[in-house]
Order: sequence, then C-alpha cells, then structure tokens
Amino acid sequence: MKLNLKIWRQKDRQSQGKLVDYVLEDLNPHMSFLEMLDSLNERLIVTGEEPVEFDHDCREGICGQCGMMINGIAHGPLQNTTTCQLHLRSFQDNETVFIEPFRSQAFPIKRDLRVDRSAFDRIISSGGFVSTNTGQAPDAHALPISHQTTEEAFDAAACIGCGACVATCKNSSAALFTSAKINHLVLLPQGKEERQERVIRMVAQMDGEEFGHCSNTEACEVECPQGISVLNIARMNYEYNRALRIRK
Repeated sequence: MKLNLKIWRQKDRQSQGKLVDYVLEDLNPHMSFLEMLDSLNERLIVTGEEPVEFDHDCREGICGQCGMMINGIAHGPLQNTTTCQLHLRSFQDNETVFIEPFRSQAFPIKRDLRVDRSAFDRIISSGGFVSTNTGQAPDAHALPISHQTTEEAFDAAACIGCGACVATCKNSSAALFTSAKINHLVLLPQGKEERQERVIRMVAQMDGEEFGHCSNTEACEVECPQGISVLNIARMNYEYNRALRIRK
C-alpha cells in the first residue's frame, strides 16, 4: 500500500509552518495511523532529518493525546474513533492524506502536530473536583442513585479531553468539553456541594482561555470519539443560569 502524505511541519509557535510531502510505500493496511507515522519517523532519523512530532500515549483510545486533523477531519474519517484507533485500511491505495494539528487560538502549536492543550487542564482545575468528608467509606447503597442518572453521568464522564470538539467547531468552542466535565459531577450526589460555584468558575475559565462561543452546529458531537451528546451543553447552560439566579 502506498500513501502520499502532506504533513504540517512547524519548528515552534513563532515560526511559520508549511505542508511537507512524504511518500510511504509497502505499507500494511492493518497498520494503525500512528504506526505509519512511526515508520516515517524511523526513515527520517536514518536519513538525518528531524522526525515529525505528534502527541500520543496509551494508543488505546483512552488518554486523548493523539488528536490531529486528517483530511480536514478531527481524528480522521471514522466516527467515534481516535487517531490511534484509525487504521490504514480506512484509506485508498495511493491516496493523498493531509495531516495537520488541531487549529485553535486556545491550542497554540508547540511543534509540528503537537499543540498545547493545557487550557483544558486549567478549566478542570477551576472547578472539576468535589468536597467530601474523609474517614470510613460509606456503604455502597448509602446514596441511592437511579440507573438513568448513573448512565447519564457516566456518558458525560467518558470525555477524554482530546480537543476534537474545539478543532472541528467553526468558533473553536470548548462548550462540549466543559459541559461534560460539569455535568458528570452535578448529576451525582457527591457533586452537589459545589454545584453553583463550579459551573460559574469553569465557564469563566473557559471564556478566559479565549475559546469561542457555541453556536449549536453540533459538529462537536459528530466528531467526538466518545460521542458526547450536545445535550450536555444545554444542561450546562441551565446550570449556569440557575447558579446566577441563586447567587443574586
């Protein structure tokens, strides 16, 4: 299998970047997309060239580190799939593949395909925690929670913070990410203590990081590898307006 790669190369955030052409032949269609990049980097190192830098860690679709734009789509052509779970069999032989970093003012490029997503960390730090009494753990059924509430909380908690929602949004909004982090806590009894202050702090931090506003195109849900629902954004807006009224 042969692929014609056009990869974004950029030394640092101050430097001007450009697409560089690479041709890889004799590829196995069952290789993962990141294994293909590993193969390219091995060739570049042997020839004395700088390898292509990209984020990755678990390579199991869990950590959310491997985000990149592939032919203009966050994580590539398959729905509910991270870049590390994408395989070359999803492409045609001799196809030209464009590989670029996530584009957002809040995600400045570090080098090549690597971007700084620490804005997400600061949003979580601003309110993504719960207060609890220390000591002996309560009985398992001490806090009754309905099955539906549990499932909704788990669905929101499935967000891996990859940033695909920001990269695919025309406004670079982080509303889907932030709402998922808010809602999986507010739905559970353990998260009720900071319910009002949490949503106010996290939304304020999101706005302070210069993410754009949500305009409900729902592109974020389409390209989210975990399929996080945009209904979380509606619930976040409700929680935010409720918190402002209570604060008054």
